[in-house]
Amino acid sequence: MIRRAGLTPRQLLREKGTPYAELGLAATHWTDAQLVEQMLAHPILINRPLVVTPWGVKLCRPSDVVLDILPLPQKGPFLKEDGEPLIEADGRRVVRPQP
Repeated sequence: MIRRAGLTPRQLLREKGTPYAELGLAATHWTDAQLVEQMLAHPILINRPLVVTPWGVKLCRPSDVVLDILPLPQKGPFLKEDGEPLIEADGRRVVRPQP
């Protein structure tokens, strides 16, 4: 899944609220295989959600990027977990100006 998402194991590591620092995972000597072993031993190290659909695999942070890989369009309004609108009532994605 990591490869299918176009990520490296290091890009999937979560630092905050994990044993990342205690394990010394910031050091550059860790191989990809060793990082995956650490994630398997300490699943809290895995940044999530990693979403799999027929259209691809994506780390969906922020959560609205999941819309890019959903196989069917949203048919009604859709709000983010914080109440921010992502999809309008007519099913169109809310377009925000780029900073």
